[in-house]
Amino acid sequence: MKRKTIALLGNPNVGKTSLFNRLTKLNQKVGNYPGITVDKRIGSLKANETEYKIIDLPGTYTLFPNSLDEEVVFNILSNRSNEDFPDLTVVVTEPSSINRGVVIYQQVRELGLPAIFVINMIDEVDQKGLHVDYTALENYLQTKVVQTNARSGKGIDQLIQHFDIELKPYFGAFDLPQKYQNALKDARQLFPLATEYLTWQYLAQDSVSSLPPEKTAALQKIRQSHQLDTQELQKDESISRHDKVANDLAPIISKKENKRLSITDKIDNLLIHPVLGYVIFFGLLFLIFQAIYSWAGPLMDGIDTLFASLSDAVAAALPEGPLSALLVNGVIAGIGGIVIFLPQIVILFLFIAIMEETGYMSRVVFLMDRWLRPFGLNGKSVIPLMSGAACAIPAVMSARNIENPKERLLTILVTPFMTCSARLPIYIVIIGLVIPDETFLGFNLQGITLFGMYILGVLGALLSALVLNEIIKSIRKSFLIFELPTYKVPDWKNVLNTVWEKSLGFLIGAGKIILAISIILWVLGNFGPTDRFSDPETYIAEANPEFSQEEIDHEVTAYKTEYSYLGYLGRGIEPLIRPLGYDWKVGIGLLASFAAREVFVGTMAVVYSLGEDVDIEDEGQRQTLFERMKGEINRNTGMPTYNFATGISLLLFYAFAMQCMATIGVVKRETGSWKWTLIQTGFMTGLAYLVALVAYQLLK
Repeated sequence: MKRKTIALLGNPNVGKTSLFNRLTKLNQKVGNYPGITVDKRIGSLKANETEYKIIDLPGTYTLFPNSLDEEVVFNILSNRSNEDFPDLTVVVTEPSSINRGVVIYQQVRELGLPAIFVINMIDEVDQKGLHVDYTALENYLQTKVVQTNARSGKGIDQLIQHFDIELKPYFGAFDLPQKYQNALKDARQLFPLATEYLTWQYLAQDSVSSLPPEKTAALQKIRQSHQLDTQELQKDESISRHDKVANDLAPIISKKENKRLSITDKIDNLLIHPVLGYVIFFGLLFLIFQAIYSWAGPLMDGIDTLFASLSDAVAAALPEGPLSALLVNGVIAGIGGIVIFLPQIVILFLFIAIMEETGYMSRVVFLMDRWLRPFGLNGKSVIPLMSGAACAIPAVMSARNIENPKERLLTILVTPFMTCSARLPIYIVIIGLVIPDETFLGFNLQGITLFGMYILGVLGALLSALVLNEIIKSIRKSFLIFELPTYKVPDWKNVLNTVWEKSLGFLIGAGKIILAISIILWVLGNFGPTDRFSDPETYIAEANPEFSQEEIDHEVTAYKTEYSYLGYLGRGIEPLIRPLGYDWKVGIGLLASFAAREVFVGTMAVVYSLGEDVDIEDEGQRQTLFERMKGEINRNTGMPTYNFATGISLLLFYAFAMQCMATIGVVKRETGSWKWTLIQTGFMTGLAYLVALVAYQLLK
């Protein structure tokens, strides 16, 4: 059976993904292109006695790369040694953007690639008041024009039949500007076998990753000798090509009254209104936040119950011992700690996918870009930042929608500053310990403090972005140039497929790291180097001869925790955290909460001999924990461990420190780099330590 590679290429919002799903019948896989986090979507199709490899290239408006996505497109289409270099390129457009589709089609053909032209969403031609002379369009493009509706499946079979089309040599429709001919002549000597347009592309780009360093240096010398600016070359081609295409297509495509556009305009009068637009958007964000924070609750409780039952079943089936404990409390608990985030991830990406499919996401970018750009962020950064108030894991993943690599990286790096729901139990306990339950100007002081912690998270994110924006250098400028597409009903297959891909990516990618750290933390907390860990009853009885057996049993868990490897680590870091007002017991809480922030409360309950299953929302259990913690004396200072200075220090530390290992795992996956993951963790932890240190030293 023959094998061919088919690449789907087109602007964003032309239904290319729907077409890809139709062709592959979801027989596809998603990964990342080597070295970067741009999604690589590849599917397969068997037809015409051929096995086709279908590649869904990232959406782009031009072959001149201005983002990682566009760089991927150019590298594949310009480099014949690339494993994804296509035998045929299918350029996809939709009725209202045919001109832009023709521009990118011409660029592909002039690179020397065979291509056919697809007008998708063909059912919208009449609704948009268009009349297309398809025969004339085919003659102009020198290829086959296929009409499809990916949602209904119309034209798909015809498209597949043309995958084996034999095309005549293409004669370019674009004449390169005369003023650059001398420079182009010099560049052609470097690439004698390349097409003239590919040589022009090399000349008009600052760098091409597939070219060897000596060719890149030679091109730079040519540009310098002819005093050329790459941005100027690209601009000249873009203006000239678009003007020519518009003139050439004028007699081929005619327009009448655009009914669909008028409906879109009416909706936009509300959704991008200078006042109502923000009211509607923040109302939608509130709904998303509520969904992630509240609607996911029952599902997360169900997952928690399921894994608890699984743990009980495994514990009952296996004899007691280290292996059983590892499986139950390490592996199963670790997997449960991963899966429990799925409801939040699914709900977040369900909303985002719907916003993208309907065309509303473009309006979000338009509304928020002007407010976030001074901080080095992007309009699309608002979704991760706001979602971070529920959970940083799905929030970081949602930054994939940001095309500019620097802005995407900045968003990922600062999103964990947002106060997530896992910090709430810590805040409730610490605020309850050190902030009096009194009113100020009619408002509860504890409530004001809790609100202040959320505001502090927002300020931390924005100010950090401001600092990092000056440190991280961008390889390209970012401009807000995009299309506001017409509104349409979501393609639910695309929505569900997107949610599935994102969720699976989290489970497999970040899950491996989370599970590994969970097991490590379990081992550290459940083994100790001395008999004080293995025989705690003897030592407790010797130190407290007045204790009954019941009281001894009650102290065993806390004693074992103190003399576990984790306990020794807590005492080991005590000199480091002593300037913050913490003792080794708080240190154990800090280390254990690395697994998940809410673990801090359970760990403190264990350390203070209350057992780990303390429900912080239960008034009686909360008061019991408060009383134990209030009575705790810091052996280093002789003062109460949880005084006002220490409490504020702890609040500030948790406000700025990296949230948890799950966040680290997902940041590693999304950035594709341990470098930035470690820089982020170090930066946040260093900032948290510094702020907590200053606060304690000033307040003690």
